[in-house]
Amino acid sequence: MPPAVEHAVTRVLIVDDDVSVTDTFSRMLRLEGHEVWAALSADEGLMLAQAHRPHAVILDLRMPLTSGLQFLRAVRAIPGLARTPVAIVTGDYYLDDDQAAEIRALDAEVRFKPLWLEELVTLARDLIRQPVPE
Repeated sequence: MPPAVEHAVTRVLIVDDDVSVTDTFSRMLRLEGHEVWAALSADEGLMLAQAHRPHAVILDLRMPLTSGLQFLRAVRAIPGLARTPVAIVTGDYYLDDDQAAEIRALDAEVRFKPLWLEELVTLARDLIRQPVPE
């Protein structure tokens, strides 16, 4: 009989100021077997990121007080999280050139809402598969 294979649980952080988005995304990703934390603000997201060290982050761009881009800059400055795969999921279909360039420079990808179930699951899988240098 072959030895049992252990499957590591992947940790995903969702940061979005819309509770319906965080609830829906969290529910769907938990059904896929991920350990999920959700934050309704960038500041809360930073605390959760430092406490739980997610393998991937799904992030809204437009949030009050601290934007998704400010969150991304802060995460990239945290040792051990600097290369964590991040996807910005936004309802903004237009990003100005400066925003787009900074998002690329901070090594994040952009997806647009609405994000359907299959797209969300595929996005999470793709993010988690990315190699993260230590």
